[in-house]
Amino acid sequence: LIKPPLLPPPIPAPACAGPRLPRSEMAPELKRKREEETATSFPKDKIKVLLLEGVSAKGIQLLKGEGFQVEALKTALTEDELVEKVKDLHILGIRSKTQVTRRVIEASNRLIAMACFCIGTDQVDLKAAQERGIPVFNAPFANTRSVAELIIGNIVGLSRRIGECTAQMHRGAWFKQAVG
Repeated sequence: LIKPPLLPPPIPAPACAGPRLPRSEMAPELKRKREEETATSFPKDKIKVLLLEGVSAKGIQLLKGEGFQVEALKTALTEDELVEKVKDLHILGIRSKTQVTRRVIEASNRLIAMACFCIGTDQVDLKAAQERGIPVFNAPFANTRSVAELIIGNIVGLSRRIGECTAQMHRGAWFKQAVG
């Protein structure tokens, strides 16, 4: 029986670890140190990000605070509109309505990543993305709280017979029940 090698224990986060401040709120010496720590082979201020379908305003501000060029739209785009938008785009962030087809992916000449801010990646042609070496990731737990709220609301509605009572009310009946 061969045992796998033991992995070293994870390195704990420093006691002072917390949310990172946007660059605009940092002291100059911290800003310089942060830039050295996060230096990339491509300057962040040259990376163009397009976020569609009303992505969180906080997320948009975080990206802008890091120095990315961010364009955010409240709606999805058609395939033709997306083909035009992705030509010089580096990162595309979508939700469930936007369809990223092979044509869209082939129209991009700088796309380095696609983010699906939803449960799956069904709306992206994954084969075309893989052929171009573009990673596609999603946020599978992003809607967990909303789903739980919907389920609890449905349970309350079913237990109170809201659907049945609403249908009867539209037919002119009123079932006021006092149980005591």
